[in-house]
Amino acid sequence: MTPTKWVRIWNERLPEVPLTLTAVSAAEASDMLRGGGADAGFVRLPIDRTELSAIPLYTETTVVVVPKDHVVAAVDEVSAEDLADDIVLHPLDDTLEWERRPGRPANVRPATTADAVELVAAGVGLLVVPQSLARLHHRKDLTYRPVSDAPESRIALSWPQDETTDLVEQFIGIVRGRTVNSSRGRPTPAQPKSKRPDTRGARRTPAAGKSTGKSPRSGSGGPKGGKRGKPRRRS
Repeated sequence: MTPTKWVRIWNERLPEVPLTLTAVSAAEASDMLRGGGADAGFVRLPIDRTELSAIPLYTETTVVVVPKDHVVAAVDEVSAEDLADDIVLHPLDDTLEWERRPGRPANVRPATTADAVELVAAGVGLLVVPQSLARLHHRKDLTYRPVSDAPESRIALSWPQDETTDLVEQFIGIVRGRTVNSSRGRPTPAQPKSKRPDTRGARRTPAAGKSTGKSPRSGSGGPKGGKRGKPRRRS
């Protein structure tokens, strides 16, 4: 993992709280979280979620690491079938779940991905890994290409279920892209509602100089005048 962006945002938002990073292998990450060695960590799914919470983040491209002068370096992408004639190393800390591994197996499995990369540089074989591991172990004499039909690795943020502290919530928010003004994970104080004036039973008072349009005696809409009716004929 390369969490540089998230660490930078953390330092901007919480400069008074130091964030310490510890690099561990994918196989060790879950046990480290359960043992209290870290407040949160990035893991590769699937994991045993006993006592752990996990939020899937993204799926990572799988690549094959090859020497720069290898024929694979001349193309943009390969399939597992394209690697059938090559020795493909399978380190003991492999994070990919294969139904059938590509290529021909080596006589000995390297202990770690780092050891396997050294063997690729020595011309012993090729290595299929998630792209972030190829970047992590980058060498000038090696390159990598996507493998179209290889299993993919899913990345998740995980932490102990019983240790979801405010600072863990802050880190989850940063990783998930919440803005600094987001209220997610923080208690939001209740805002008082504005009250409308109660006009029940109130009487309107006409403005000065204006008439209500009603006569206090007649209750009609105009001034009281003489009686109206048919004119009487004179004889």
